Amino acid sequence: MAGAHQAPHDVAAHAAETDDSDFHGPMLHTIQRRTLAMKLGRLGVWYSADKCNGAQVADLVRVVERNGYSAYWYPEGRGYESMALASYLLAKSDKLIVGSSIANIYAREPYAAKQGMLLLNQFYGDRFILGLGVSHRPMVEGVRGLKYDKPIATMRAYLDGVHKDLPTGTEAPVVVAALGPKMLELSGQKSMGAVPYNVTPRHTAIAKKILGANKILAVEQKVTIETDPAKARALGRKELSRYMVLENYRNNWLREGFGEADLANGGSDKFIDAMCLWGDADTVRKGLRKHFEAGATHVCLQPVHEEGNIAARDKIIETLADV
Repeated sequence: MAGAHQAPHDVAAHAAETDDSDFHGPMLHTIQRRTLAMKLGRLGVWYSADKCNGAQVADLVRVVERNGYSAYWYPEGRGYESMALASYLLAKSDKLIVGSSIANIYAREPYAAKQGMLLLNQFYGDRFILGLGVSHRPMVEGVRGLKYDKPIATMRAYLDGVHKDLPTGTEAPVVVAALGPKMLELSGQKSMGAVPYNVTPRHTAIAKKILGANKILAVEQKVTIETDPAKARALGRKELSRYMVLENYRNNWLREGFGEADLANGGSDKFIDAMCLWGDADTVRKGLRKHFEAGATHVCLQPVHEEGNIAARDKIIETLADV
């Protein structure tokens, strides 16, 4: 059959025609910080897609977008692969920014992350933010079977790889999961900003000072609309339990001024109240506004609710859309 086999010289000719030096495609497609910040707006929603099947996560982004939030943020854990999920979420929304919070840098090498980031923005109208993080030792060594290296040096090298060969004067839509001062400083030097997680307004103020005025500071905050203290704190403790054993978070909480006693036995009431805002809607709104007062450019609220209660999740999203 004609064309079924290609002669060796034809293969070589084809390779020459498609040499990387002549390919510009997504490599020239970047968005500037000002454009990104305008699109990002004040409020977003952070929620683990691993809690949802495909249809449910599609419904979730529609709820987020319908209620006027500017962004949906998702983590990369044991379930969905980050780039594939981003493409699905972008396809299921119209104007919503989709941000990884975070994409695990041990899950793909920098070139693959860069190509994915650029292509997603090219295909979906500059609506993807690549949030990168070093993850945690148990996830990297225990789940992926890889060596967990020094966080700052590893992230610095990874960011250099992501930005390699981008046109001079452009900046990729990249932010970094940063908690400690050194990682915050690095995120300000080599990305558009930071996406801190499990932090208080006190940390937000410190992060703002380190990052400076012209950087994105997108802060996650857990919330539940529940006025019963025992019920609210029980929800908060359950949601926080998996983070309490991770040294990255524990070290940051100690830096924030919590003591070891606050982190013992599921967390003190003071600690839980700081990590998961609860009360009536007005009380929770006031708590969210404290992050803006401390310097956040964007706050992504994370609904905390009884397991499987999608209606409660959506109600929280709808109620707090006017912060």
